[in-house]
Amino acid sequence: MRYSQVLDTLRDTPLFESSLLTVGKSSPYQTQRRLSDWASAGKVISLRRGLYILPKEKRKFEPHPFRIANRLEPGSYISLEMALRYHNLIPEHVAVVTSVTTGRPREWTNEFGRFLYRHIHPRYFFGMEYRLIIEEQFAYIAYPEKALLDLIYLRKGGDSLEFIQSLRLQNLENLDLERLEEFAEHFNKPKIKRAAVVIRKLAEHEMHEYEVL
Repeated sequence: MRYSQVLDTLRDTPLFESSLLTVGKSSPYQTQRRLSDWASAGKVISLRRGLYILPKEKRKFEPHPFRIANRLEPGSYISLEMALRYHNLIPEHVAVVTSVTTGRPREWTNEFGRFLYRHIHPRYFFGMEYRLIIEEQFAYIAYPEKALLDLIYLRKGGDSLEFIQSLRLQNLENLDLERLEEFAEHFNKPKIKRAAVVIRKLAEHEMHEYEVL
């Protein structure tokens, strides 16, 4: 396959797997060798082995970092601090795109940013949705309640009032407290159940202050 043919094929899909180009009589080895040559020449950019993107001047649109995060590590979803910031639950800017995966922990850095993956047990791999992020781009991202519980689960002492207060949680009226407790029950860990009680109390206190105002 010529490079010009690749551009025509990928006009609407600038982010692609090498397997997409293994067509006809081309073997995976031939495809990988061709892609390596194109990467060396700057005709494609390698984000990880087997995942490529067209150079900026050839891309019809810019893939959202959340979409890239999902593709860098299949079987992952955006969670932890990045998901909390996305849902406007914490005030601070988050520079690292944080995800959880049932695979091993990883970290990738490329022109789209830094991508960090934390391992979570398969039984806790739930509570995400395939969500429209920007026009025509979707990504798997944790519900706000799950992003918060994921962070608490992975952080030593995450169920303490001190840690939860340190997050400077905001807009707690937007939390679905029934979903929070349902997810906490699904975890079935005392640490998570204790944290859910603390979060509910903080949310109810915030809502009470809002009503008084």
